[in-house]
Amino acid sequence: MSDAQKALNSDPVTSSLHEVAYEAADLAASRPSDRTIALGGALVTTPSSFSISTRLRNRHVIEDTDLTTDEIHEVLDTAVRLKRMQKRGEVHPYLAGKTLGLLFQHPSTRTRVSFEAGIAQLGGQAIFLGASDLQLKRGESLADTAQVLSRYVDGLVARVADHNDLLTLRTFSTIPVLNGLSDKSHPMQALSDMLTLRERFGDLHGINLSYFGDGNNVCGSLMIIGAALGVNVTVASPKRYQPTDEMISHAAWFASANKARIHVTDDPLEAAKDADVIYTDIHVSMGMTDGAQRAVSLAPYKVTAEVMAAAKSNAFFMHDLPMHRDEEVAAEVADGPQSIIFDQAENRLHMQKAVLLHTMI
Repeated sequence: MSDAQKALNSDPVTSSLHEVAYEAADLAASRPSDRTIALGGALVTTPSSFSISTRLRNRHVIEDTDLTTDEIHEVLDTAVRLKRMQKRGEVHPYLAGKTLGLLFQHPSTRTRVSFEAGIAQLGGQAIFLGASDLQLKRGESLADTAQVLSRYVDGLVARVADHNDLLTLRTFSTIPVLNGLSDKSHPMQALSDMLTLRERFGDLHGINLSYFGDGNNVCGSLMIIGAALGVNVTVASPKRYQPTDEMISHAAWFASANKARIHVTDDPLEAAKDADVIYTDIHVSMGMTDGAQRAVSLAPYKVTAEVMAAAKSNAFFMHDLPMHRDEEVAAEVADGPQSIIFDQAENRLHMQKAVLLHTMI
């Protein structure tokens, strides 16, 4: 008998094949359903009927002010329904045959993956277009690129370093263009955060959200979109890094129309008082050249256990991620029981699916 035959005829529990140990499964005590799975057959199911308004069809979502309060509520409602369907395992390929382009100048985890997964779950497909992969790096204009892509795909998500690039894409595209992040704003993040808050609070009118740190793109979007839904937004930031006058003006207009308040202060403890939500972002964002100076100026605005203790006892902690623990937020807060950061991250998927559905139907 050969060595190979001896190995095959030996005790299956202790024998090895090519020096890899294995152990025989005990199937005697298992149920039939544990031992088999049915594949194929009648897999095609008809999606449930799903009615939405068409007033956002072919619309761009680039500025925080591009959607009215009513339109934001519509998209939130759609996100809730889509999330429920996904959790139940109900197929919802309402964008079957549609193709989404992703034009990204910045690296991304949540924005890229949530849009790619989202369009796939809606029955469509995504094409990732890194800036270095296109003829842009050889001097082709963004205007020409927009017109070409409009002939190939049904919608475009752009993540850009300069907000003006989004405005160019909007001007020359015949398909909806969505802001996946710019140096000015991040509406998809703020909309998703409102979905997370709605799940926790229901009606958002009168909720107190306090943002700590740099008055950056995320801060501006939270102020404007939050105010549009009646959220009171307070920003705690050193004077040098407070939100721009334009951000404050737009947010104040929405706040006035929706009985909300906008307040900017350089006192962290004042901002934390009576807060339902404490929110922060990284202190030095992509592309910033004054990182060391920002880190020093923003250090007093770190979210600590003391800051959370100054807020309401049941306040939540939020962060749009990625996060630097023990820089802008103490690890005990980021990983503590009040943190809902991963609920936020998940809701990027559901909210962006809703935006895709409304704009690409």
